[in-house]
Amino acid sequence: MFTTVAITVVIAISIVGVLRADKAKEKAPELIAKATASAAFVFLGILRWSAGDVVGTWILGGLILCALGDLLLIGKRTFDAGLIAFLLGHVLYICSFRAALPMGDWSTLVLVPLGILCLAIGWWLWPHLGKRRPSVSAYIIVITVMVWGACSTTLASVLPWTAAAGALLFYLSDLGVARKRFVNDDPRNRYFSLPLYYAGQILLALTIGS
Repeated sequence: MFTTVAITVVIAISIVGVLRADKAKEKAPELIAKATASAAFVFLGILRWSAGDVVGTWILGGLILCALGDLLLIGKRTFDAGLIAFLLGHVLYICSFRAALPMGDWSTLVLVPLGILCLAIGWWLWPHLGKRRPSVSAYIIVITVMVWGACSTTLASVLPWTAAAGALLFYLSDLGVARKRFVNDDPRNRYFSLPLYYAGQILLALTIGS
């Protein structure tokens, strides 16, 4: 418990550092602060992981890929590589939820509203995406499937509430990222998206070994 709290505090301080560096347009401090926060949730996952834990192994892999994506998204030239890293991270999260509960048993009651939300987000972003329409559309679909799996495993009592809550917070945080990147480059987007993102990753890390 103490370790989780300590890691959460480190992440919270790092988020403040990221926001300050972003406001000052200082890339090096932003990179350091973001790397610290991302390394912290990966470290939490490692602490909770044990050999033979298939679900935990997939989640840990997803955490690592997302941490890589965090750093790649900072640069404009590496944005697409960051998007791929996150997409693959979500694929690993999907594999973890599929390992916990076969996809055929995932909840259709969850899929319907998520499918509608997926289409609505795609419609909202489509005019702003340009050449990134295929890649962003694929990302939206994959993260929606990830949330579907997380919520289904929680509803089936196969995984704890942290799986669904972490996935949903991740989803909401990405709406802020998408708005900043493609719709309105308002710095205040990060005050919304960053805390949700890191809270989501902490909760997904806490799913390991639960």
